[in-house]
Amino acid sequence: MTLLGGLRVLDLSSEIAGPYATKLMADAGADVIKVETAEGDPLRRWSASHRDLAGDDGALFRYLNATKRAVVGDLDDAAVHALLVDADVLVEDGSLADDDLTQARAANPRLIVVSITPFGRTGSWARRPATEFTLQALCASTASRGLVDRPPLHVGGRLGEWITGTYAAVAALATTFAGGADPRGEHVDVSMLECMALTLGGFSALHVSLSGALEAARTFTGPSRSVEVPSIEPTADGLVGLCTITGQQFGDLMVLAGHPELSADPRFATAMARSRHITEFTALLHEWTTARTTAQVIEEASLLRVPVAPVGQPDTIPTFDHLVVRGVYEPNPAGFVQPRPPYRVSGVDRPPVTAAPRLGEHAGAAWGARAIAHHDAPVSRPLAGLRVTDLTAFWAGPSASSMLAALGADVIHVESVQRPDGMRFSSAKPPGEPGWYEWSAGFQHNNANKRGITLDLGDPRGRDAALDLIATSDVVIENFSPRVLDAFGITWDVVHARNPRTVMVRMPAFGLDGPWRDRTGFAQTMEQVSGMAWMSGYPDGLPVIPRGACDPLAGMHAVTATLAALHERERSGEGRFVEVTMLEAALATAAEMVIEHSAYGTSLHRDGNRGPVAAPQGLYACAGREQWLALAVVDDAQWSALTGVLASSELSDPRFAEAAGRRAHHDVIDELLNALTAARDLGATVEALVAAGVPAAPVTGFVGVYDLIPLRERRFLEVIDGPVVGRHEVLGVPFRFASRTEPWVERPAPTLGQHTDEVLAELGFDAGARAALREDGVTGTTPRGAA
Repeated sequence: MTLLGGLRVLDLSSEIAGPYATKLMADAGADVIKVETAEGDPLRRWSASHRDLAGDDGALFRYLNATKRAVVGDLDDAAVHALLVDADVLVEDGSLADDDLTQARAANPRLIVVSITPFGRTGSWARRPATEFTLQALCASTASRGLVDRPPLHVGGRLGEWITGTYAAVAALATTFAGGADPRGEHVDVSMLECMALTLGGFSALHVSLSGALEAARTFTGPSRSVEVPSIEPTADGLVGLCTITGQQFGDLMVLAGHPELSADPRFATAMARSRHITEFTALLHEWTTARTTAQVIEEASLLRVPVAPVGQPDTIPTFDHLVVRGVYEPNPAGFVQPRPPYRVSGVDRPPVTAAPRLGEHAGAAWGARAIAHHDAPVSRPLAGLRVTDLTAFWAGPSASSMLAALGADVIHVESVQRPDGMRFSSAKPPGEPGWYEWSAGFQHNNANKRGITLDLGDPRGRDAALDLIATSDVVIENFSPRVLDAFGITWDVVHARNPRTVMVRMPAFGLDGPWRDRTGFAQTMEQVSGMAWMSGYPDGLPVIPRGACDPLAGMHAVTATLAALHERERSGEGRFVEVTMLEAALATAAEMVIEHSAYGTSLHRDGNRGPVAAPQGLYACAGREQWLALAVVDDAQWSALTGVLASSELSDPRFAEAAGRRAHHDVIDELLNALTAARDLGATVEALVAAGVPAAPVTGFVGVYDLIPLRERRFLEVIDGPVVGRHEVLGVPFRFASRTEPWVERPAPTLGQHTDEVLAELGFDAGARAALREDGVTGTTPRGAA
């Protein structure tokens, strides 16, 4: 028995985003049939190193499409139409016309259609040309990254496409979960820009808004970019990844480095100050790191629980001892190694990995028996009626439970006055101001739609109340380090005994076993280990982390696994134990560099703003301060259009007529483009290029997302009205349901302990019992020690 056994998925998508969404479903047991044209998915012919595949399917294609079947045709073919009328889900990437979608839903009224496009299928930008590179520029990711005396930096590795695939899988599984005995169809419209804004742009705009500096930020001319300090640093034998999220971690690192006084030095005491004085600080830090091997730095830093890790490279990642012990990498049937699915579930089988299908290999394919069950809820709020006990903190876990709440679950976020959610302290207000711990953009962003209570789990009465809540819950989710819940006695055995139908989801950084089990790790650490950082940065510089993407990536993989476990529970009646590690979610979405090396012996490497898909690809300065044009030319037609818009005879050089020549002469083209754009207006140039069919975009700053036309047209920007923070715009859910016009954000994040009395009363605690818990500090509304 598998998690999604009997779920029928018709995959009409290509490249990465759609196939990764359907891979996540196939890995859980869904029957996925890939429908291609006679030319096949372009990824069949793809190698990031542009290797001659001699007619074989590329390794990345084989990774994304293993365990699927494949047919050739379209929706007009009788065989494909027969599959369509009995499918549960259809995934497409914008290649279908609106009439095609209408006819598909008419032929199968219970069908869930998931569309994945750069800007969504609705709005004035629906057909606007774009690539992952130009979308990174738009979503406020690129502007934030890099050195102030050099251009901003994108994130390498086509990360936005993988990100979008995870959100598409969430949307598909949530909508198929709803419907009861009479399932209704739905059209889910996924916007890649919105997925990337939510994950790579983060919540910087909300932080600025909460700080009261929104208008000033709109007129700021920059630069606004920086790099983490410390982050990836040289050692005696290579590189090491460091991360100091808290003041305590930075102070401990300075003690190790022999400079304890630096933790109080105003040049270095904050992350922004260190970025401004990067040369001075790194010179002092490197006295310590370069006198030690990477292993020695890791050993010493780990003793003080400073987040530290080896820096993953294409040839080293599968050899890391922790990953070997946990069996993270496994053979693909084609002979290379690949990461396994980034979650483990108790009591169910995992489908065997079978070879990716050859083009049209399964002509005449038919569906197996349908075994999927449905939860009785409106499709527009597919998780309505479910309750979630949310024991998460910071970003990764709360992003998962926030999605569950947006989709309709009653999510109860549990904190304590002794140890509130640590994200509260990344505040837009300084400590000491009244209620300063309520002004965190990260907390507001990742806890909307939830109710919030406080319980001291170290007190037997608090633990008992938590178990009473769990007894009424469908899901329990947490992302503490492994030892925390064990210390509180809230283990899977205990949870399962209290409620055998509960799905328990644990999200440790590195996993519940293995040599790194008890190490401290944040998103930055995962980006260092997984190779995401290795693929990002200036070609002559150190690797640069994407900055936080691994938190919501882990969160959406956790939601995917949770929904799959809930699907299975509808059939078996049994709750399941689910482990989803942040590191393995990162490895799954940074897989290409390991796969490319394992399959072909090629080591991919960071290359500034260039990439393997487009040439030229880069940022080009326009007239004015910090006016950067993001440009990506994918094919010869776009190149011809570019030369026409810029009216340049030099660009018409026959050496540049084909992609291989443009890639070989990228330096020359960059010089010409920089000269051509230097005096041009950024906005007018972008619009002229886009009108000619060339992917182009401005590099958008932190608050620029508030002014993007497609985000407003599609109502991605929503409003919270908090009792403390007041009205502010937040980023919503990056997909639209055809049946839903209401906002996704229905209530702001709770203030500390806001709903404690309400929830405890629902659990049967009378007024006297609730008062006693307050008086004894088991519950409360103010952090212990905070004004």
